[in-house]
Amino acid sequence: MSGTQKLRIGFMPLVDAATLIVAVDMGFARAEGLDVELVREASWSNIRDKLAIGRFDAAHLLTPMAIASTLGLGHIRVPFAAPVNLSTNGNAITLSPSLFEELLQAADGGLESPASSARALAKLVKQREARGLEPLTFGMTFPFSTHNYQLRYWMAEGGIDPDRDLRLVVLPPPFMVESLREGHVHGFCVGAPWNSVAVDAGLGVILHFGCEIFPRAAEKVLALRESTLTSDPLLATALVRAVVAAADFCDKPENRDAVASLLSREDRVAVDARLIAETLAGRLTIDARGKQRSASEYLVIGRDSCRPSAHQAAWLYAQMLRWGQTQFSADHLSAAQGVMRAELYDRAVGDTSRCPAPIGAFAGPTFESDDVAGYLRAFPIGEKS
Repeated sequence: MSGTQKLRIGFMPLVDAATLIVAVDMGFARAEGLDVELVREASWSNIRDKLAIGRFDAAHLLTPMAIASTLGLGHIRVPFAAPVNLSTNGNAITLSPSLFEELLQAADGGLESPASSARALAKLVKQREARGLEPLTFGMTFPFSTHNYQLRYWMAEGGIDPDRDLRLVVLPPPFMVESLREGHVHGFCVGAPWNSVAVDAGLGVILHFGCEIFPRAAEKVLALRESTLTSDPLLATALVRAVVAAADFCDKPENRDAVASLLSREDRVAVDARLIAETLAGRLTIDARGKQRSASEYLVIGRDSCRPSAHQAAWLYAQMLRWGQTQFSADHLSAAQGVMRAELYDRAVGDTSRCPAPIGAFAGPTFESDDVAGYLRAFPIGEKS
C-alpha cells in the first residue's frame, strides 16, 4: 500500500467491537495508512451481505458466520478470511424475571451451575407441555453464532431437544431488550452490553455468562473476502497491526473508562458508558436487586485472544454438524479451518505466543479436531451425521 487507503468496515453495536472502534477512533488504523469509515449496522445478515458484495471492505463478524459463508451454508457461498480475532466470549443468557423465578422454584439446589439450571428448565418445559401452554421462546442473534450453540448446548445437557421442546428465534442484538419487554421472548442469549441493558431496565435477570457454558469460544473476527487478500495482500497486515495495537490499549485497566466513553457514543454502541465499563471489567449487575457477578473471562478482547485458531474453527464446524446445519465433509472441515488465517496474523505481528486457550464446556466430551465423528457420537441429543 502507498499513501492512505480508504476503507468501509461494518460493525454491530456490541462491546466486542471495541478493538475495531478503538483502532479507528484513536488513530491506530491511521498510523497503519488506513482511513476507515465505520458503518453501524442493524443486523448480522446486513453486514454479511454487504461484505459479500463488496459494499464493505471488512467487517466485525460472528466467527461461525464467516465459516458458514465460506462453506455456502444458509446463503450464497462467498469465502471469507479472518486474519485476527476481535473477541473471545462476551455473551450471557438472560431470562425474564418471571421465568427466572419459575426456574428457581423448579431447581434442586439453586441455579449457579449450568447443569442444574438446564435440568430445572427441562422440568418447566414438561410442566408447560402437560398444561397445554405454548413452548418457551428464546432469542439468539443468528443461526450460525455461538449464541445459538451456547443455548443449545446448555439446554441439551438438561435433556431438552431445542428443535422439538421450545422455540429459538433470530433477533438482532439491539432488539433483544424490547422483545423481552413486549413478551415476544422469555429469554435470550446475546453479547454485551444488551444483557446489562435488560437488567438495568428491570426487564431481565442474567442467568449464566457465556464463559460458564464454553470457557473460551471464538466470538467475533475481523473478516475480509478471500478475493480481497489476493488483490491487496498488504491490507490484512495493516488491519491486524491496528487491531492488535488497539487490543493492547483496551486490555489495560487504566484505559477502561476512556474505551467505555468512546463506545457509548451515539454512532458507536450508544449505551451508557457505566454499563460498558462494567462489561470491560467483567463485573456485571445480574438482577434488579443489584446482585453482582464477576468473571475475568467474561469478555476477552486482548491478552491471548487475537491470534486466529484452526482448532476453534473445527470446533465451531462440529457444532454446525451437531445441530443439523450441514453434513460432514473432510473438505468442508479443512475449509472451515482455513478461514482462521493465523499465518497472516503471524506475518503482521510476529508474535505466535497469543494462542487462545482450549475451548472446553461445562459438560460433555473433550473435542479433538481429528475425531469430529467421535465427539458428536458422545451426545445423546443432536444430529449424528
